[in-house]
Amino acid sequence: MARPSIFDREAAIEAAMQEMWRNGYEASSVKAVSEKLGITRSSYYNAFGTREDLFKEALAVYFAQSPDAVLHGGLPDMPIPVLLTRTFRAICKARAEDPEARGCLAINSLSELDTLHDELGVMIANAVLHSAARLEDLLKLAVSAGELAEQTDVHAMALALQNLLIGLNLFSKALRDEQELWLTASTTLKALGLYREDEHA
Repeated sequence: MARPSIFDREAAIEAAMQEMWRNGYEASSVKAVSEKLGITRSSYYNAFGTREDLFKEALAVYFAQSPDAVLHGGLPDMPIPVLLTRTFRAICKARAEDPEARGCLAINSLSELDTLHDELGVMIANAVLHSAARLEDLLKLAVSAGELAEQTDVHAMALALQNLLIGLNLFSKALRDEQELWLTASTTLKALGLYREDEHA
């Protein structure tokens, strides 16, 4: 009979996610994470499996709490341009308020794992491409609802938005000022015809 876990598994995954976000995948070895969680390597493997397995779980936790998570839910309850304006504003705020300037775990991992780890590199790349596809779906909804012109090139616009999202996450490692980050984002949103004044901003 297996021994009961001596730690809160969800809290442990959260802690592991923070460690990987802070230090990167390669530096978050089984030894390093085990010591951080105060468990043995044996307990680590019993609880999480491989380091790759733990990374996948940690990434799922990160995606659920990321400031752009709202874009990947069900049907939005507001006009798409408002949703995009509000979401990019939240991203700028979250990145500027991070005292460690960690940026985005997914984008950091894409840069690190693309050539280091075939399976995880492909997984992260697919997640980024899925994000672009989701943005395109949202823009199609906006066209259908009359929020954007029928001739809008939603594919090109989605690619531009995904590029903006990646750029902000990287730029925020150097530029720490929220208003400057928002100036960057809002200028692009205005150029794309997506910016909407938001009374809740």
